[in-house]
Amino acid sequence: MERLQQIELGLEKLGLMAHTNQVEQFNVCIEQLIKWNKAYNLTAIRDPDQMLVLHLFDSLSIAPWLKPGHLLDVGTGPGFPGIPLAILQPERSFSLLDSNGKKTRYMKQLVYQLKLDNVTVLDTRVEQWQPERQFDVIVSRAFASLDKMISLTQHLLSPTGYWQAMKGEDIETERQALSASVEVVESRSLSVPDLQASRHLITLKKRC
Repeated sequence: MERLQQIELGLEKLGLMAHTNQVEQFNVCIEQLIKWNKAYNLTAIRDPDQMLVLHLFDSLSIAPWLKPGHLLDVGTGPGFPGIPLAILQPERSFSLLDSNGKKTRYMKQLVYQLKLDNVTVLDTRVEQWQPERQFDVIVSRAFASLDKMISLTQHLLSPTGYWQAMKGEDIETERQALSASVEVVESRSLSVPDLQASRHLITLKKRC
């Protein structure tokens, strides 16, 4: 099956609607990741089919559950979940932050190639960054434990904002380690096409 068909089938299984040009942009994401990965080792995943599942579909699986507003993807690596989400939701503003220069250079080139005017790529350490405005949503994927993610990013989240962390199976230990100043709003199981492993999206906010 051609990759475009694989992408369309994955979107259908996720219950997501996308225009033809968006499907083509998703395909370019995978093509460029394959190309750049050979030289810059951006991801340990080498197989293109696995890249589709573990990067693209995994990233898009949280789209229906994202809280609204200006979004920061912290520790985005080579742009996941931020770039697929920015393609799917062009009306939303995304900031993608990582301290790895190879990965941010790759992302800047990809954002330019895809003409993603709604994306800003930031090459900095999260704990040192002081933006002009705080974020409505902070998303992380394989970035850090819940308590560490919160401690590193709490200065970046608006008082009424949400953290939304993508996690695997063992999340109870991390939940128990959370500060009393943080409230778990929701823990949702995710269904990722062609992935057998467990995935969860944990939504948290600051207690009033």
